[in-house]
Amino acid sequence: MAEHSLLFDTMIYLAAAVVFVAVAKRLGLGSVLGYLVAGCAIGPFGLSFVRDVESIRHFSEFGVVLMLFVIGLELDPKRLWAMRRDVFQGGSLQLGACAVAIGAALLLLGLPWRGALVSGLALSLSSTAIAVQVMAERNLTRTPLGRAAFAILLFQDIAAIPLIGLVPLLSQQPSAAHTQGAAGVIKVLSAIVLTVFIGRYLTRPALRMVARTDLRELFTAFALLLVVGIAELMTLAGVSMALGAFLAGVLLASSEYRHALETDIEPFRGLLMGLFFMSVGMSIDFGLLSRKPLAVLFALLAFLVAKGVALAVVSRPLGIARSERWLFAGVLGQGGEFAFVVFGAASQARLLPGDWDAVFTLVVALSMALTPLLLLLHDRMCERSASATKREYDAIEPGEARVIMAGFGRFGQIVGRMLFACGYSVTVLDHDPDQVELLRKLGFRVFYGDATRVDLLEAAGASRATLLVNAIDGIEDSLKLVDLAREHFPKLEIVARARNVTHFFELRARGVTLPERETFESALLTARKALSVLGVAPYEAREQADRFRRHNLQMLLQMEPVFRDETRRLSAARAGREELEAQFERDRQARERWGGALGWHEELEGAARERTNEPEPGL
Repeated sequence: MAEHSLLFDTMIYLAAAVVFVAVAKRLGLGSVLGYLVAGCAIGPFGLSFVRDVESIRHFSEFGVVLMLFVIGLELDPKRLWAMRRDVFQGGSLQLGACAVAIGAALLLLGLPWRGALVSGLALSLSSTAIAVQVMAERNLTRTPLGRAAFAILLFQDIAAIPLIGLVPLLSQQPSAAHTQGAAGVIKVLSAIVLTVFIGRYLTRPALRMVARTDLRELFTAFALLLVVGIAELMTLAGVSMALGAFLAGVLLASSEYRHALETDIEPFRGLLMGLFFMSVGMSIDFGLLSRKPLAVLFALLAFLVAKGVALAVVSRPLGIARSERWLFAGVLGQGGEFAFVVFGAASQARLLPGDWDAVFTLVVALSMALTPLLLLLHDRMCERSASATKREYDAIEPGEARVIMAGFGRFGQIVGRMLFACGYSVTVLDHDPDQVELLRKLGFRVFYGDATRVDLLEAAGASRATLLVNAIDGIEDSLKLVDLAREHFPKLEIVARARNVTHFFELRARGVTLPERETFESALLTARKALSVLGVAPYEAREQADRFRRHNLQMLLQMEPVFRDETRRLSAARAGREELEAQFERDRQARERWGGALGWHEELEGAARERTNEPEPGL
C-alpha cells in the first residue's frame, strides 16, 4: 500500500477513535478497550492503514509522559515523602512476589535461568497507562486500593532503570556491561539532579514571565516545552521519560501555576493516551497467534494466573480489603509497556532463544487488551454475588409528606430531625439498609431505595411534595438527582447539600437557588470561637463572621460565570482574597478610630458600608 500523508494518517486515527470508543462506551466496555479495538482494526493485522507500529508507539508514549506529569502536579513533595514506605515496601513486595511466581513458571517451561530471571522481572511490571486510566474511570484513584496501586506503579518506574541495566550484565560480554553500567549510573544521577534543579529554581520564574504576557497559547506552548525537554533529557540519560516527567510535576505541585499547567496539558494527554492504547492494539501479532494458538494462549493464561494470584496474595499485607483483592489484581495484572523494551534487549543479548521474545511481546499486548474485559467480568461476578444477598427496595407506602429527603447520613440527620421536631411529615429515602432499620425503630418514616430512580421518587410523592432535601453524599448522584427532579418534577423546590465549591457551582447551574456548603457554617462558628479565645468581644467576632459570610457569597457569585475556566476562576479567587484582606484592614482602622475595645457600633458599621458600598446584611 502506498505511503499516506500525515493528514490522512491523522484522519484515520481520529476516525477510528471516535467510532470505536463511542461504541465501547455505549456498550459499557470503557474507553481503553475501544482504543485497543480501534488499533487492531487499523493496524497491520487489520485493515493495514498503519504499518509502522514501532514509530507510532514511540510517539504515543509521550501520552504516558504527560499523564505522569499531571499526576506529579497533584502530589505535593511532602505527600510524596510520606508515601516513601508504601512505594518501596509495597513496590518491592509486589515486584519480588510476581517475579518469583512468573520466573518459576518459566523455568518449568524450559526457559534458561537467565532468560527466566529477566522475563520474570519484566512481566512483573504493569502498564502505568492502563492501570491509571481504569482507576480513573472507576473513581479508584483516591481509594486505599488506588493509592497502593499508584505507589507500586511508581516503584516499577524506578525499578525499570536497573532492570534494563541487568540485561547486558547477564549477556556474554560482562566487561562491557560493567563499563556501560557505571557510565549509565552517572548519567542517570546527573539527569535527575538537573531535573530537580530546573524544576525547583528555573521553571517558576520562567512560568511567571510567560504568564505576564497574558497569552494563553504561549503558556500552553511553554508547558509542552517543559515536558518535552525533560523527556528528551531523560531519554539521553537512558532513564524512563515518564519517571522524569513525574518528578518535574512533583516539583511544581506547590506552584501557583499548577492548575493552569494541568488544564493546558489535559487535552494533549487525553489524545496521546488514546493513541498509545491504539498502538498497543496495532502491535498484537495475529499472525503469530494463528500459527501457534495453543502455545500463545497457554502462555497468556499461565501469565495471568501466576501474576493475578501473586497480586492477590500481596494485597493482604498492603491493607487492601478482602472484597477488593481480585480487583487489585485485575488493575495491575497486565504486562507493562516497558516489557517491550526489555524483551528486545534480551533477544539481542541472546537471553531468549527461539521466538520467546515474540511470544512474550504478544502476551503482554494481549494482557493489556484483556484488562478491561477481565475487570468487566469481575464486576459482573460481584453484581451476581451481591444480587443473591441484596435486599430489594422497599415499596413506598402512600403518604402526603410535604418533604422528601434523599440521604440520611450525618448531614441529613440534622436537617431531618429538625423538620420532624417542627412537626413536618418527611419521607426519607436512603440506600443503607442498616441505617433504614435503625431509623424505623426510632419511629421515622424511612424507606430503603435509590433516590435517583424516577419511579421511586414518584412513589414517594414527589409530584405532590413541596420540598426535596438533597443530602446525598456522592456528588455525581447528587447532581443526577437534581437533573431528574428538574425534568420530571419542575414544581418541586430543592434544598441541596454542596460538598465543595465546584459542587456548589454545579448545583447553581442546574437552577438550585438554595445550595448549602456542608462545612461552611460550622467553620465560621469555629472561627468565631477562636476569635473569642484570642480576646475579641463575642459581638465583634460575630460581626467579623457575618462580614466574611457576605463577602464569601459575593465572591462565589462573581466566580460563578467562569467556574469552568480554571485560570479565570483562580484569578477571581485571588482577587477576592485580596479584597477581603483590604476590607478587614479598613475595618481595623475604623475600630481604632471609633473606640477600639468598645466594639462595633451601628454607626461604625454604617460608615464602613458607605466607604465600601457594601449591601445591608442579609442581602
